[in-house]
Parts: sequence; C-alpha cells; structure tokens
Amino acid sequence: MNNEAKEIWDQMLSVMETELSILDYDVWIKPIEPLCIRDGKLVLLTASEWAKSIVRGRYAPLIKAAMNSANDLLTDVEIISKDEKDRYFEAEEKFEIKEQPIVQNEPMSVNPRYNFENFVVGKSNQLAVAAARAVADEPGLRYNPLFIYGGAGLGKTHLMHAIGNSLRVSHPHLKVLLVSSEKFVNELVKHIGVKGGGGSAFRDKYRSADVLMVDDIQFISGKTATTEEIFHTFNELYDANKQLVFTSDRAPKDIPDIDERLRSRFEWGFTADIQPPDLETRIAILRKKAQIQKYNISMEVLAYMAECISSNVREMEGLLNKVILLSQLNETQPSIEMCKEALKDYSQKNDGEVTADDIIDATCKCFSVKREDLIGKRKTREIVEPRQICIYVITELLDLPLSTIGNMFGGRDHTTIMYARDKVAQSLSDSRVKDNVDNIKNMVYKK
Repeated sequence: MNNEAKEIWDQMLSVMETELSILDYDVWIKPIEPLCIRDGKLVLLTASEWAKSIVRGRYAPLIKAAMNSANDLLTDVEIISKDEKDRYFEAEEKFEIKEQPIVQNEPMSVNPRYNFENFVVGKSNQLAVAAARAVADEPGLRYNPLFIYGGAGLGKTHLMHAIGNSLRVSHPHLKVLLVSSEKFVNELVKHIGVKGGGGSAFRDKYRSADVLMVDDIQFISGKTATTEEIFHTFNELYDANKQLVFTSDRAPKDIPDIDERLRSRFEWGFTADIQPPDLETRIAILRKKAQIQKYNISMEVLAYMAECISSNVREMEGLLNKVILLSQLNETQPSIEMCKEALKDYSQKNDGEVTADDIIDATCKCFSVKREDLIGKRKTREIVEPRQICIYVITELLDLPLSTIGNMFGGRDHTTIMYARDKVAQSLSDSRVKDNVDNIKNMVYKK
C-alpha cells in the first residue's frame, strides 16, 4: 500500500462518511483499499469483481468528488478488484525501473498542472509573476537568485512549478532540479558519510544543475550542515551563471538561525513578496478553478466564497471543492446556502494571527502541563492525550505540512502526527475531548 495514497484515502473517507448511511459506508466504502497513485490517478482496490461493479455503479461520483476535495493534483480514480492487483503491481514496478534515471535528476517532479497560464495575476502577486516569467525566459541572466516569499497557500510553489514547466518547453536542454528543502535535508543526511563517495555524488547531483529551485527554504533554519552545503552549492552555481530560485514563508532577513553569508546571497538578485489577494483577484481565482473543473457557478456565489475566506488561496479552493461536492450530491446548482453549509466545516482561521506556539501555550494552560513535556518524548497518559489534542487543533487551525508539525513535537514523523490528528477527530463524540478542543480554540482566539 502506498503511503501517499493511504493518506489521501483517509481524508476522502472522512468526507464520504458524513454523506452516506452507516450501512452503505461500512459495506461498500470502508473495505476499499488504496493501492497506489499512477499517472495522476488514485487506484483503489475492492475485494471482488462484484464489489467493484457495485462501487463503480453507485459511488463513483461521490468518490471522485471526495478525491477533488482531498487533493487537487489527482485527475481521476481507478477502481480495480483484487484479481487485478498483481497486474497493477507488475506494471508499477516496470514503470519505476524505466523512470528511475529521470527521478534521480528531478527529486521533486515539476507538476504539469501548475503553469503561468492558469495562475491568476492580481495586484498582490504581479511583481512576483513578472520576475518568475523573466527567469523562465532568460535563466541565469536576470534576477539571479529569485527569492519569492509570502504566506501559506498564496501561490509560491505554483510559480516555481510554472518556471519549471516553461523551461521544459523553451530550454529543454537544461537540467532543472526542483526540490523541497525537506527533501534536500533528507538526501544530505542519507549521503554524507556513505562509503564510496556518497557525499560527492550528492554534491555532483545538485551542483551540475542548470536551474536549481528549492521550495520552503526557511526550513533549513538551525541546520548548520545543510546551510553550509547550500552556501557552497549556491556559490558554485552562481559563479557559473546558473539560475537559482528559492521560496519561503518569510523574507531572507526574517529567517532565523542561518549563516549571514547565505542570507546576504539570498538578497543578491531579486526578492518578491506575494500578499493575500484582494477581493477581485479571489473571485477570479475561484472562477478559474471552477472552469478547470467544468463547473458553472454564479458570480454571486463566487463573491460570497471570496468574502468568507480572504487570506489563503488553498483554503478558498478547499471551500470551492466542498461546495461542488454538495452540489453534485444534491444535484442542484451551487448556492449561498451550500456555501454556508460548507463553511460549518471550517474553523475560523483568524487570518493568520494564530500560530502553533499560541496553540501549544493554550494547551499547556488547559491541561496544566509543561511545554517541554508536551513537545518532548514523554509518553505518560497525562502527556499523550494533551499532545494529541494539541496536534489536532494545530491541523485544524493552521495550514502546515504534517512533517513541519512533527518537527515541532520532537522530530516525530508525519505518520505519527496523522495518527494523533485522526485519533482525536474520531473521539470528538466524547464530550470531554470536544470540550478540551473548544477550550483551547477559545483561549487562542481570545489571546
């Protein structure tokens, strides 16, 4: 079972469980297993051919709608039976062997769905878009390095992928590497100290790039070895007129605990920030996303959604997907009433004012526990439950990767964070758990 497929399927289950009867959910949906992701499709496994025919006939529209709500990068769902499982695994193994050299050159694949044509330009991002286009047209000659920063869900990663896709067309001979800072760190740890020149192979890989793009560079904060490696990689590529692109959730001057030499190099080229979009741009983004899904939504409904969520494009897209799901299930046009229904599932995010530290502090006060115990390794009952509730509230109120949350809690991996989140979510029927969650949220919003 593919971990990424399982994580997406778990999110889909939480959506479908609320839309089906207990009998339908337990008999037909819950037994389905996520097999893998192939060519942008989520492949699901049923117990038999008969079950496959029932699921395809009755529940395919709901499953596809739930998939769109859980992940906007997947294009379709494929449902197969266990009799077909071996054939799929054999095909997947052949595919992986065939594509392995390309994966080595591109540690984070450039997503073809993210391009300049489907990026909505407004006053809040036009400078960053213009700089990104210039880099794609003339890599290494203008705006080197390009440093794009802004809050979560505003389009930084979209622009980075757009640069990569444009370069593939206009400069197909160039070696383009797009990698998250987390992936860079993991590869560095894996290769440094490996016998037979593992560190040398790692350096050759990144320093031979014509274009190197690193997403979420702020996560190298406090990682001395990683900072040193990026510093030397930067120097070698820059001196060879190779293009460097970085994204971050904050400006270079605001990234803590990094070498000042590297900080100054981030500022050598062009630094562009992306602000939350204004109302007009938010409406345009929603209209574009609806058109991509071939869904007709009135301007009145689009404007209402744009008014409700103002600071995070990703959250806004999530609301749109939820409204489309409700529309498909009810077989009616999207309406403001559907928007209001969908918004019940969204906690008020307080427009970015709430931080993970706020939630951790509130949890400590709520349960009378020490901060170092809450985020540390202790596993006693009086610590484990507050920690899990704290993690759940963070995932509810903040748009943070699970791996980032794991780093806040003593370096736990994303599966541990996912387990804690899901455990609390399943326990909300317990009034004691729900009261604790509500108390923490209230403390955070009243800070």
